Amino acid sequence: QIRLVESGGGLAQVGGSLSLNCEVFGRTFNRYRNTVGWFRQAPGKEREFVAAITWERGTTYYADSVKGRFTISRDNAKLTVDLQMNNLNSEDAAIYFCATGRNVISTMIDSKYEYWGQGTQVTVSS
Repeated sequence: QIRLVESGGGLAQVGGSLSLNCEVFGRTFNRYRNTVGWFRQAPGKEREFVAAITWERGTTYYADSVKGRFTISRDNAKLTVDLQMNNLNSEDAAIYFCATGRNVISTMIDSKYEYWGQGTQVTVSS
């Protein structure tokens, strides 16, 4: 069993920055096979992919809407994943979820991830 705990959400202004953190708990987390991803869901919209990182090699993937603004990174010692979000806009406002799955090939598809955190709210004000 794997548990994910997100933190770092809050309020930012348009053009501002926030950093989200996802802490991974659980002995079955596989550093060679697991991928950790961030997804978000705004009110009235479907959940969408934001970014992902493979744990072993640190290969990163981003949605087109966040490329150049968001950066995903991992800390192998702490077993945490950060999502640094810069130049925020109103469309970035959502609940952000951290998720992980083993042998994830299609990193942008949420059904490929087995475990999910509870989510953290990001609000962007103009």
